Amino acid sequence: MKKYYIIIALITGIAFSSCQKQLEEKFNDPERTDQASIPAFFASMLNNEKVKPQYYNVRTFLIQQPGIFSQTNTFSNSNTSYQHNDGYLGSFWKEFYHTNRDNDRDITLNGAMALYRLMEKAYRENDASSMEQYDSFMQAGKTVLIWHAAQMVDMWGDIPYSEAGSLQTNDVINNAKFDNQVELYESFITDLTDAAAYFSTAEATQAFSSYDIMLTGDTDRWRRFANSLKMRLLMRMSFYDEPSAQQKVMEMLNNPTDYPLIDGDNSSTYSPASTDVLIHQLTDNVLTLNNALTEGREYSAPDYLLNTVMLPANDPRIPILFDKFGDLVDNKFIPNKEYKAMPVTTTQAVQDRDWRLYSTWDTTTFLLNAQLPGILMTASEVNYLKAEAEQRWGSEDKAKTAYETGLRQSVTFYYYLHNTNTSREYPKEPNPSATAVNAFIADSHVRYEGSATDKLAKIWTQKWAHFGFLQSPQAWSEYRRTKYPQLTFPTTGKLQGFSTPANRLVYPSVETAYNPHYSEVRAKDTRDTKIFWDVK
Repeated sequence: MKKYYIIIALITGIAFSSCQKQLEEKFNDPERTDQASIPAFFASMLNNEKVKPQYYNVRTFLIQQPGIFSQTNTFSNSNTSYQHNDGYLGSFWKEFYHTNRDNDRDITLNGAMALYRLMEKAYRENDASSMEQYDSFMQAGKTVLIWHAAQMVDMWGDIPYSEAGSLQTNDVINNAKFDNQVELYESFITDLTDAAAYFSTAEATQAFSSYDIMLTGDTDRWRRFANSLKMRLLMRMSFYDEPSAQQKVMEMLNNPTDYPLIDGDNSSTYSPASTDVLIHQLTDNVLTLNNALTEGREYSAPDYLLNTVMLPANDPRIPILFDKFGDLVDNKFIPNKEYKAMPVTTTQAVQDRDWRLYSTWDTTTFLLNAQLPGILMTASEVNYLKAEAEQRWGSEDKAKTAYETGLRQSVTFYYYLHNTNTSREYPKEPNPSATAVNAFIADSHVRYEGSATDKLAKIWTQKWAHFGFLQSPQAWSEYRRTKYPQLTFPTTGKLQGFSTPANRLVYPSVETAYNPHYSEVRAKDTRDTKIFWDVK
């Protein structure tokens, strides 16, 4: 049982004070630097507020838009549940494109687009003889840019890309056109193919290893990341252009030596720290997600995830994802007897009254974990991608193996996250036994059996569960693409025009008010318009 004072803190809303960490010297402030440093721009690009779990991004975006629309977190069942917040969308948008100072939050935005354009400019200004030393930075930077940009496309559709960042590129402010989302995806896949080919023969340099705060200059892991991201995008568009996706994905799966992936070498006992693509917190970070998750209704366990997916299967991840929670009676904490989530259709008034009777996010893993990393790609996701591809186009036996590997790796991954909390104040759960994990894999709710549709449904549902609220943009994208899991959303009493979750995000006013090219996409800028791959 979690410590008594932690429960009191949650119930009474006591919040940890926040402070602004200082960046390490290797990170340039693009607004203040007078020297074009490709390595420093690259390090700043990796040190992104949208990747690492930070209060503002989690509180205002991950659990507000994609988290609600994918039900990877609970939300207040108010009349505005599905209404966009233009200010929050604008902040997320700016954090992709800009490097300017955000005085309200006292940070410099490490916008991936702006920083990569600065890298490109600095690269071109080098003489030909010195360009080669920066090739690894440029290919890795392009891969990271695509990770961010693809996520933007998945949420908005057409976005400014090819002409974006003109200020950083040539010191001239030009309004960038909105590039076609299909063409962007195709260009991303081409660029990732090139990046993987480059890293297949590249050798790490001391400078690249020093400034690469994500993969420590490991060119093999960068190659695997590029291939895995490429597979994610191909599978994302596989119902839109199945012949092309099938050909390219199966070429990768049938030639693993030529196309290595972030798959943990298909081992359930893999090391997430040395395999998965993660951005770790600075060792002296003290900021947690406690405020982000407890200021609203989002700390409560999600209904479908806990009640429908996990509890019936006796999922071994439950003890490190959730606390049973409880209530104070006569100043004595009385824990709930079992794990259970509040039904998603519960009215707001009952939510406010009865929330203590239901489970919450785990304290050690999520609420008070200052070392929770940012997640870009995990072995479990890759094996779920492999499982879907094999089930649709290849071998059912291989699909079963990849699916079960993905399940086991997800258990390993979440226990790894649980143990990143290095504080001795918070109790740790022991790793589950092999017997418990095997029983989970064999449970009828999880077991790989039934029709092809049943098997795909299990793959997609378990991948959604694996993403969780920390990767809610991916969960939302996969939910829209696959229509799994089959979620129920409350619609009673919602504002007109916002009675159901959106199919996409509308463009924020920080873009529409100032970019004349918005007129070219205005007609399809509705919450009901679907992203191109959403055709199922």
